Amino acid sequence: MATVAEEATVPAEKPAPPQEEVSKEAPESHEQPTPAPEAEPEEHQHHVLEAESTDESNTSDFDYDSLYGTDEEGASATTSLSDSVRNYRYENGRRYHAYKAGAWVFPNDEIQLEQMDLFHHIFMLRLKGKLFLAPIEHPQKIMDVGTGTGIWAMQVAEEFEGAAVMGNDLSPVQPTWVPPNILFEVDDFNEPWLHTPESYDFIHSRDLHMAVDDWTNFVGQVYEKLKPGGWYESQEHTVEITSDDGSVPEDNVLKAWVRGLEKISDLIKKDCHPHKYIDQKMKDAGFINLHKEYFKLPIGTWPQSKVDKEIGAFNLVNMLEAAEGFTLKGFTEILGWEVPVVQKMIVDIRKNLKKKDFHMYFRFCVIYGQKPE
Repeated sequence: MATVAEEATVPAEKPAPPQEEVSKEAPESHEQPTPAPEAEPEEHQHHVLEAESTDESNTSDFDYDSLYGTDEEGASATTSLSDSVRNYRYENGRRYHAYKAGAWVFPNDEIQLEQMDLFHHIFMLRLKGKLFLAPIEHPQKIMDVGTGTGIWAMQVAEEFEGAAVMGNDLSPVQPTWVPPNILFEVDDFNEPWLHTPESYDFIHSRDLHMAVDDWTNFVGQVYEKLKPGGWYESQEHTVEITSDDGSVPEDNVLKAWVRGLEKISDLIKKDCHPHKYIDQKMKDAGFINLHKEYFKLPIGTWPQSKVDKEIGAFNLVNMLEAAEGFTLKGFTEILGWEVPVVQKMIVDIRKNLKKKDFHMYFRFCVIYGQKPE
């Protein structure tokens, strides 16, 4: 039986506790209300999510303004969450983001959010409970770019209770009951970042393939916002489905699926393979102490190792749940396929994902580097 190659050793830690079901009612604020700024065009607004703290006694001690820099730099670009941000689009039974509609080709509905949280669990299993691998010590400000469900940002906020944590995303889908040291905002990271230069100790991003317009610009903005000595860590899973023993034929629907995603990526001009060059972009920007490492994420229970078998079981469920969301909009709207044809392909994808004689996996790439002191 095929086995997954042994991965690099990562110090084990306790996995983060599961999120609890929460209330959406916000407690009374202890701070004076801030007057709403003048409205800006939607394409360049930052919508601040008013998160409900799990510790009301501490909220007045947390300087949320420090996340955005000085009033002159950030106030004019932040607004209260508007109805338009939640005016979601619905296509073929799936829900998509409203802010910068179409910029992200995957859904933001509950099905997709649950799948994203499951993926987070898989990443944590692979990294043995660690949220990151960079040698971070006592960070004061942390940014999670493209935070998604917010699960990584919330767990890092719990790990570093003294740090101010900010997560941004196109969709306001994060919980409202969160640690007191975290804030979420609706924002497009492809636009200029309005945060104060050299103000963050740690910036993290995960799975931004097919989302970033220009990786040179993106890495440059990360570098600018980091303090001297600060760290950036990129975590990207690869799109290609592969096997070491050739058990997945090149003419299989799974390979055709990947080729379709690559074509979509080319058409929307947002690369689906940034893991290949992010480290070079970081080096060019001035980062030092660069580290790049790949980990295998098996699909299915074919591995012999107990850990890999567990990861593979979770990842199979993950891929079965992700198949429709990863496929429907891109193949119909961008490639121009008919909906019934795409739905038939999704059925075939799920059928082949469950084949036990396919010893398949994709990889998880972790890259981190430091801004010089």
